[in-house]
Amino acid sequence: MSDRIDKYRTLCTQELSIPLFSQAWWLDATAGEGVWDVALVFEKDEIVASMPYVVKRKFGFTIISQPILTQCLGPWLRPSTAKYSRQLGLQKKRIQELFAQLPRFDHFQQHWHHSLTNWLPVYWMKFQQTTRYTYVIDGMNNLDDVLSNFDASYRNKIKKAEKIVTIKHDLSIEEFYKINSLTFSRQKLETPYSLEFLRHHDQILSCVGRRKIFYAQDQDGKIHSALYLTWDSSSSYVHMVGEDPDLRNSGAGILLIWEAIKYTANVLGLQRFDFEGSVMENVEPVRRDCGGVQTPYFSITKTPSRLLRTALFLRSLKGGH
Repeated sequence: MSDRIDKYRTLCTQELSIPLFSQAWWLDATAGEGVWDVALVFEKDEIVASMPYVVKRKFGFTIISQPILTQCLGPWLRPSTAKYSRQLGLQKKRIQELFAQLPRFDHFQQHWHHSLTNWLPVYWMKFQQTTRYTYVIDGMNNLDDVLSNFDASYRNKIKKAEKIVTIKHDLSIEEFYKINSLTFSRQKLETPYSLEFLRHHDQILSCVGRRKIFYAQDQDGKIHSALYLTWDSSSSYVHMVGEDPDLRNSGAGILLIWEAIKYTANVLGLQRFDFEGSVMENVEPVRRDCGGVQTPYFSITKTPSRLLRTALFLRSLKGGH
């Protein structure tokens, strides 16, 4: 395992096409070093495909999944300039070789990056697929055009918020966790990660220089909203947000999205802004009304365990996810 992980770490430093959430340092920040593993396919001593994964034991079942705060995982395939039909053949061969390396499992679930659109190789291996959506702004050379794609009411919220709050960037991770947790408590949900976990996560992202915290504060020192942005070589991502439910009407949350978009284009020099979802009905309009384009990606699953398959089916009947 150690040699395989070391080779993958080296690959991640060399291949800019490996998405953020599949980077070795990201997996250290979410799953923990020594917790995740990776399948690799070699051709002539060169890695041509990879797929990180996390194995967990839960209630006696073996689950292969992806870590918390990780939008997608799944296979990475070395870019090819071969003819289209040849590319499809290579994808089939390499993806199936990756999945053949997985340890025995009772349940498998991973979300694939939206750039990987061919799931037929695992369909033929009896896996199933559910389509999910993220929202993406692609092409940000002209920020006036980007802003014009915002809903008119959201443009008005930005103007309103600019008169009420100041945008700052020096928020501690402890303070961010507090306002981030308010977003969950407003929905009567528990925050799905601890402050200790988020400290570790943020420390690694800070060390690799891949995060920026934006927050909106009024003249009385009250924090209205906060946004945690991260990025790779092709896109930035709205990783986490937080909002004071008593101050939501200020429009600060929309202003922070706009500030993060400008930062992505003007400072990072990137052309893509990814909202990281969502398929949640109450969140989707915000992504759409901020000009995000609906972009599908695949959730790939397989449940060989008949007992667990029955339990998941019964849960779905009760409205579970």
